[in-house]
Amino acid sequence: MTPILEALDVRKTYAAHTALDGVSLAIPEQSIFGLLGPNGAGKTSLIRIITQITGADAGEIRFRGQRLSPAHIGEIGYLPEERGLYKKMKVGEQLLYLARLRGLARADAVARIKQWLARLELTPWAQKNVEDLSKGMQQKVQFIATVLHQPKLIILDEPFSGFDPINANLIKDEILELRAQGATIIFSTHRMESVEELCDSIALINKAKKVLDGPVAQIKNQFKTNTYEVEGRGELLLLHPDFEVLEQHPRENGHVYARIRLHAGATPNDLLRFLISQLEVQAFRERIPSINEIFIQRVGETMPDAVAEAAHAR
Repeated sequence: MTPILEALDVRKTYAAHTALDGVSLAIPEQSIFGLLGPNGAGKTSLIRIITQITGADAGEIRFRGQRLSPAHIGEIGYLPEERGLYKKMKVGEQLLYLARLRGLARADAVARIKQWLARLELTPWAQKNVEDLSKGMQQKVQFIATVLHQPKLIILDEPFSGFDPINANLIKDEILELRAQGATIIFSTHRMESVEELCDSIALINKAKKVLDGPVAQIKNQFKTNTYEVEGRGELLLLHPDFEVLEQHPRENGHVYARIRLHAGATPNDLLRFLISQLEVQAFRERIPSINEIFIQRVGETMPDAVAEAAHAR
């Protein structure tokens, strides 16, 4: 898939602190791309360079094959983690003001604002001051301001902050719809369950360096450990040269749960055949690591031992 945006060996230093140390990545067009990393890893520095708030010390950002320039600003929408709305302005007036700054004609802006207010269930609040809205409602207003000019690249930094589950799902649906309509979304968050649900590809930055990137499914396959989970009725005392029992626990009504790793050369069918001879198998599934588990593993590999242990404990 053709990248809409590429970072090529990007470097950024603030005084004695290195924020980005040779970061390169490619973001496929019409995809949702997760930009992940612990606090202070360099994600925000990279976003600020992409949005041209700051510049890189070295390296290059390319947008649709061209060196990023002020001419591309109108094709990018940015929802920062630090929210910024004029609290004394009415919702509709503020959205119109921001749309006009983005170059929209008044009539087009008004039509789009009405449509978005209806989609996000904010129409009754159009004439209210922003300060009269809840935190979640204000977040919706800022989301609308980010996408109103129909940018080709949308950058969302912690977009679900302040939302209850119902409104979080509403915004998720809108993000998916924006992708379906042709937009590319860079999605930065600490909520790994949202990454699992939404992202096509991810990049993990830690200590100013990219330590992992690629399609989500491919990365999860890369971290598989040939481990299977089994649930069934009976007693499982697995002693077999081809399999290693990592854990097993009795459950109610004579049931048992086990996590088993296959040794080299063994197949899932070999394990299943053996299990059927031991108990009534009711569930058999491969244990695929979550993005959260992969995040903790890769970040923990470069953390001091005590900090890594604390991260795993969480």
